Amino acid sequence: MAHELVAEVWRGDFLESVHHGSVVALAPSGTAVLSVGSPDEVCYPRSSNKPVQALAMLRNGLDLDRELLALACASHSGEDFHVDGVQRILSGAGLGFDDLRCTPGLPIGERALVAHHALGRGAEPKYMNCSGKHAAMLATCVANGWSTADYLDPAHPLQTAIATTLAELAGEPVGAVGVDGCGAPLLGIGLTGLARAFGAIAAAEPGTPEHRVATAMGGHPEWVGGTGRDVTALMRAIPGSVAKDGAEGVYAIGLPDGSAAACKIADGSSRARTVVLAAALRALGVDVPRELASVPVLGHGEPVGAIRPAFAPVPA
Repeated sequence: MAHELVAEVWRGDFLESVHHGSVVALAPSGTAVLSVGSPDEVCYPRSSNKPVQALAMLRNGLDLDRELLALACASHSGEDFHVDGVQRILSGAGLGFDDLRCTPGLPIGERALVAHHALGRGAEPKYMNCSGKHAAMLATCVANGWSTADYLDPAHPLQTAIATTLAELAGEPVGAVGVDGCGAPLLGIGLTGLARAFGAIAAAEPGTPEHRVATAMGGHPEWVGGTGRDVTALMRAIPGSVAKDGAEGVYAIGLPDGSAAACKIADGSSRARTVVLAAALRALGVDVPRELASVPVLGHGEPVGAIRPAFAPVPA
């Protein structure tokens, strides 16, 4: 991908590091008002695909709403309420934690991880940040009478339905298929397609499955991320927004008017993605809180600089 400079790391008045990447911001019409790098080239959105995966499950019989639907869209922190929610989804389908096929993991939330270690617990699938999605996948299989043992097979009816839904919302075919960190099939599209999908979900009419996803995530952002997570803070700060972070420096957001933005940091770092996404939102005229628009660089525990966008948040 032909990435460009998107973020600078300043320690005092010294430019210490830089990040390259791609970013796009779409107006409600779908026109790009900001385009940096190569946002039309295929990348793996990683967990930023989860709201679309959840939408596909709703279209195929999944019966979840509110916080449990938000959990199906989540890369959760592994807090107790997240794990309890996973159990609720599974038990509603007559299943248990042993039916999960996601990779064993530890909580990714700092507080949750400390508490986890204090109790002497190890890695298990239920603590893995994708366990809500996997529980919802299993519940969808049960609703359709599909096999649960092989639900991660790319040829499984569940996974083919997800691929069809992603291509529809993105407005482009799936351009690559891999295996995600959790074991589920990973589908590649461009950042422009990813933003287009998020705009469609955020602006969907009431009564549609897309609107169910939007209201669940926006109404329960702590279930999408967790305590201290920037994705939770972002959705709280921008009413009606649908936002999802992803591994390898990916971030996407859709707004109620149908506008949207998506970015990827080329080196996979997560530290610059919020700053870059905030700059894309400013190009759309969105007022982003200062604490989300800038990430401090610390020296001896105190701010001595900041990570800043390296492009002007103005129309291309």
